Amino acid sequence: MPDRGGGPTGPRIRVGRPSRRVRTLLMTLGVLAVLAMLFVMFAGYWTDWLWYRSVHYSSVFTTTLWTKIGLFFVFGLLMALAVGINIWLAHRLRPPLSAMSMEQQSLDRYRMGIAPYKKWVLLAVTVLVGLIAGASASGQWRTWLLWVNGVPFHVKDPQFHMDVSFYAFDLPWYRFLLSFGFAATVISLVAAALVHYLYGGLRVTSPGARATGAATGHLSVLLGIFVALKAVAYWLDRYGLAVKSSDFKATANWTGLRYVDAHAYLPAKTILFCIAAICAVLFFATLWRRTWQLPVIGFGLMVLSAILIGGLYPAIVQKFQVQPNEQAKEAPYIEKNIEATRKAYGLDDSEVTEYTGEAPKGADRKQLRADAETTASLRLLDPNVVSPTFQQLQKVKDYYSFPATLDVDRYKTKDGKEQDTVIGLRELNVSGIPEHNWINDHFKYTHGYGAVAAKGTTTSTTRRGAPDFIEEDLPSKGLLPKYEQRIYYGEKTTQYSIVGGPQKELDRSTDKGEKTYRYQGDSGVKLSNPITRAAYALTFSEPQILYSGAIGDGSRILYNRTPKERVEAVAPWLTIDGDAYPAVVDGRIKWIIDAYTTTDGYPYASRTTLGDTTADSLNDTDGERSVVAQQNKVNYIRNSVKATVDAYDGKVTLYEWDTKDPVLKTWKKAFPGTVKPKSAISDDLMQHLRYPQDLFKVQRELLTRYHVTNPVTFYSGSEVWQVPDDPTNKGNAVPPYYLSMKMPDQKAQTFSLTTTLTPKGRDNLGAFVAVDADSESSEYGKIRILRLPSTTGVAGPQLVQANFNSDDKIAGKLNILKRGDSEIEYGNLLTVPLGGGLLYVEPVYLRGASTDLPLLRQVLVSYGNKTAFEDSLSKALDVVFGQSEPSDTPSDDQDGGGGGDTTKPPAGDATVEQALKDAAKAYQDAQDALKKDPQDWTAYGKAQKALKDALDRAAKAEAEAAKKNGQSQGGGQQDQKQSQSADDKAEKARREDT
Repeated sequence: MPDRGGGPTGPRIRVGRPSRRVRTLLMTLGVLAVLAMLFVMFAGYWTDWLWYRSVHYSSVFTTTLWTKIGLFFVFGLLMALAVGINIWLAHRLRPPLSAMSMEQQSLDRYRMGIAPYKKWVLLAVTVLVGLIAGASASGQWRTWLLWVNGVPFHVKDPQFHMDVSFYAFDLPWYRFLLSFGFAATVISLVAAALVHYLYGGLRVTSPGARATGAATGHLSVLLGIFVALKAVAYWLDRYGLAVKSSDFKATANWTGLRYVDAHAYLPAKTILFCIAAICAVLFFATLWRRTWQLPVIGFGLMVLSAILIGGLYPAIVQKFQVQPNEQAKEAPYIEKNIEATRKAYGLDDSEVTEYTGEAPKGADRKQLRADAETTASLRLLDPNVVSPTFQQLQKVKDYYSFPATLDVDRYKTKDGKEQDTVIGLRELNVSGIPEHNWINDHFKYTHGYGAVAAKGTTTSTTRRGAPDFIEEDLPSKGLLPKYEQRIYYGEKTTQYSIVGGPQKELDRSTDKGEKTYRYQGDSGVKLSNPITRAAYALTFSEPQILYSGAIGDGSRILYNRTPKERVEAVAPWLTIDGDAYPAVVDGRIKWIIDAYTTTDGYPYASRTTLGDTTADSLNDTDGERSVVAQQNKVNYIRNSVKATVDAYDGKVTLYEWDTKDPVLKTWKKAFPGTVKPKSAISDDLMQHLRYPQDLFKVQRELLTRYHVTNPVTFYSGSEVWQVPDDPTNKGNAVPPYYLSMKMPDQKAQTFSLTTTLTPKGRDNLGAFVAVDADSESSEYGKIRILRLPSTTGVAGPQLVQANFNSDDKIAGKLNILKRGDSEIEYGNLLTVPLGGGLLYVEPVYLRGASTDLPLLRQVLVSYGNKTAFEDSLSKALDVVFGQSEPSDTPSDDQDGGGGGDTTKPPAGDATVEQALKDAAKAYQDAQDALKKDPQDWTAYGKAQKALKDALDRAAKAEAEAAKKNGQSQGGGQQDQKQSQSADDKAEKARREDT
């Protein structure tokens, strides 16, 4: 500004520039700040790249990343160009300045304020919308890869005769493009209208024309594009009817056309398409006519048509054509839905057989008893109950633990026969580390050790009701072949570990002290590079990774260590089964994970929600067993991939299982080389593959309605089933059970996955379902359904459990078992078809007072109207089939369900047995006295006194017997001896207290 005078002028104060050193320092700090910000952004991608390279799936990372980047830039640039060009064009078409109205004078302030920054404002707006659009488009990488790599299903929908791949792969991408077009058009329209208004092309309050010819033409073209896109949307909506979900006849997520869709909505969409196309032409015509009269009339006609043709007409058809005779009108469409749904979920080959559910009168009971031995290997060890027993007897140290729910597999015994086996891994339990610090948590305690397995059908002959281990102790030894026992990757291993460097790990404890180990595998990411260490220090928010002396040559960081997490990372296009299970394969412990390919675009196939369908009482107790779904709502599913994760080196291997699945073929084209052929599965691994639980849960949920193939019966809903609640865990669906058994049409037992279904709203049995789960079987995956007659009341699981609970004799025996503070816990209620009837078997566990050690004590068996509650399965079967008389009291000295094998009672147990018989008789006398005369307290008191005396005698005699028995037993592991001694003392104290 010029000096305007008015005062003395003094010497000018010159503000010196910063020195070169200060400027250099400031510039350096600025550069460092920018580099730090860039490194923070870079660290995440860099560590991801290193991890994918370490597991040899770098192609998955690069394919996914470049696809996201490509979509981001292409669609971000398209959006930015669309909006930027329309803003520029609106500014260029502004009218010349003229006499200012009051409206224009008020806008002039904004024009003047923006004028110096017009280019920057334009750049900022276009960049912002471009970034938002690009980020949204990058999330569609799966849709893009499916579209560009899609292969045909060679199955056509019944309405439009389009290949299913059009609906599964093409239609989702077209819909995305359409939504992007709508967004770009609307944003451009709004931006152009604002610019036209700001620069006088549009007027709201000024006299004269409301819009200049240039503004009219520009906005009309944008409106024409919008209406043209709406016409395309109407056309695609026609095909969308084939995959549209609705509620129909109490079937949620019914998918496909119904009568009103085919006869009202479909023609309506076609008519609306034509009207919208004509309306779009009228808008484009304003470039020459410069008037909105005809386009506005056309647009109003389109809106009115959408209301009348698209809304009112279908309602009239539904009301006056469909409802008066809905069954006949809907039958052809129900038939299409049934066929598509059964094919999409693999139910089309399921076999339904009528089954009476009751043994024929005069059936040979002795023969039935013999058949019970060969029909099924009745598993008494419940993997959901015995985990605490594994913990107490086999975890050895607090920093080891087993999963809350163990797994069921098959292993060969000494005689070469397959044995249903309950197995769990002794994994690292971080919460049990004696002293928590960074070295202990991440360097010293790094891995679990060994598998523990027990026979599923018998219990121990040396410890009452305990598992009969075939692989036990630390290090584990037994019947399993020699294998690498260290477990660096497992379901409970969620923290990172740094191994292989100068800091040695705790391998395991021995009688001579702790044994150390240095990791020899090649998994994990090497930390030799300082930049890598800095990236991981930032990623894990742990600066010690950068400078700790515990990290040196050979150090590797292991993370993403749970099996499901690793498979999901290397195959993000798969849905992961909730239950990863371990197996000893080829000298290594390998986690086996079932993975699924899914889509929600199979025409006419009803949808299901994976999270809800796969939930049961096991998921409720252990959140780790939930399905990992990329797409929660689906209407097509295949178990296309079997994956393994090596527990020692974390190696992930994907094997093709369903060689015909077009979805898997599509993903294999997108990610070539990631999935190995089925022929690469070794014989040893093949023996442990099985039919997956989550797939079976989805199928059984669909079978509740889609076992019916007659559309008239389906419409009536008279044959609808339901998945029953777990009788021992109310409010949760009963889980399916793995069991070696044979169905009535089979000649030999096969490893199967079984479940029961009940009629909707009732507790009697509707069907028994079994799928061949043995991967080596020629009938693997075949679903057999035994449908029971709806006119007879064959008891279902809930009624069988209620019968157990309400039986006076069983209640008396349970009360004797529960003396003191002991708790009764019911195991899995197994159902087996036998001789035309149904055999129910349920193990009963006793959890001692103040202990978490459930031991198998009794076995409940039911067949027909006969129920037994005995010390062993063999005895219970004998009683049910009339081969022996029921015992009066439960014995604590039997093995409690060893498939017929019982141990010889030690000396002194005869006194215990007699005392317990007297106690049972006294209890029954007390109950009879109350029934005879509720006011006769004298007789009741005598009976109670007799009961107390009998229990005292039993406690004293058993304590002596336990003492003798404890002294006579030798050998075994020291920790197991201590556990048994503590259990005996607790049992003695409890009984003396009683």
